[in-house]
Amino acid sequence: MNLKKLTTPDGRRGFLDGQILVAMPGMTDERFVRSVIYVCAHSADGAMGLVINRRSTAIALPELLTQLKVIDPEQEIRLPPRAGKVQVLSGGPVDQSRGFVLHSTDFFIENSSLPVDEGLAMTITIDILKAIAAGEGPERAIVALGYAGWGPGQLEQEIQDNGWLHCPPDPELIFDADHETKYERAMRSIGIDPRMLSSEAGRA
Repeated sequence: MNLKKLTTPDGRRGFLDGQILVAMPGMTDERFVRSVIYVCAHSADGAMGLVINRRSTAIALPELLTQLKVIDPEQEIRLPPRAGKVQVLSGGPVDQSRGFVLHSTDFFIENSSLPVDEGLAMTITIDILKAIAAGEGPERAIVALGYAGWGPGQLEQEIQDNGWLHCPPDPELIFDADHETKYERAMRSIGIDPRMLSSEAGRA
């Protein structure tokens, strides 16, 4: 996927760029049940986002850095404290062998980092992992393996069909490690008690 194509011709942000999608309780796609997704790009060409509430069960950051030969195996126990806070998430069902780093904009690589919203950027080159391993990376970051993608008009249709709600981004929701409560917290940020919401609720 060419992420740079998922922008408007004049470079403006898309409709849901930088927003958070929250799956409705009636979500029929099992891959996205109770998912919370940060939308990185949205335009007439489609949309892509990263699931932010599912920790990867396959690998943690030290093992990932070793696997990619960013560090030697003996360096795993000597990673800087900031690197130890970086979570590896299952970012979505598409291209799960590919890594995406969503991070604060205190770290930015020219021609590699893509601004998403105020204070947030995404980088997909290995250089950011090298910086994280050296303790020189962004203050806050998550690594997502895979992504969620939609074709032209698909996300809009799913929202109309009561598949998703959306809300403004919250850095704490994006970056903290309490993944088990993110769905409920996202719902409550919209003013909704998930226990009281049915799949027949009004459209987002």
